[in-house]
Amino acid sequence: MSNFHGDYNQKIDYVFKIVLIGDSAVGKSQLLARFARNEFSLDSKATIGVEFQTRTLSIDHKTVKAQIWDTAGQERYRAVTSAYYRGAVGAMLVYDITKRQSFDHVVRWLEELRGHADKNIVIMLVGNKTDLGHLRNVPSEDAKEFAERENLYFMETSALESTNVEIAFNTVLTEIYRTVSKKALVANEVESGGNSALLKGSNIVVPSAEPLAGGSKYRCCSSS
Repeated sequence: MSNFHGDYNQKIDYVFKIVLIGDSAVGKSQLLARFARNEFSLDSKATIGVEFQTRTLSIDHKTVKAQIWDTAGQERYRAVTSAYYRGAVGAMLVYDITKRQSFDHVVRWLEELRGHADKNIVIMLVGNKTDLGHLRNVPSEDAKEFAERENLYFMETSALESTNVEIAFNTVLTEIYRTVSKKALVANEVESGGNSALLKGSNIVVPSAEPLAGGSKYRCCSSS
């Protein structure tokens, strides 16, 4: 689906901004480090200051640069600003499966996200720290039900063990790409008055995968 590429002198077809949100200490920075650099630090400190990292991937033969923003510790002061969400086309809403309170706060995070971000933003609910399954306080079923109700993607991950991190980010990026491709296709059709004969020579990408039945974005790939 997606492959890692270096960032050296290559033509970038798309840049997608993804924001990481959720309570402090749920593992947002570790998920970012694992995806962007394939790293994990056991003595991770709280993130201070604005931070984003990039990774370039190939989706459907297009070069996509993922620009992934970390909340930079602002969430501890309830001070995540509207500027943080501006331009975001994807979001990873992260909670810790061992901390029920972090899951209970997901409702507030989702409300804030939807209040500031584009209405078409692709959102993945992420239950992190599956490596601590013996301390689980949030049943997968609770998260699945919430994701289904709110029309979110859902996945459980372990940044420490690198479980589902890649697939979680790739799922969001691929869905963003499909959405953007569909918009480009519609725009070209409108421009040509619906006459497909006029589209010859245009580089139109038609997503290869079928949309989910019923238009629901809900998917689950827990690693229990």
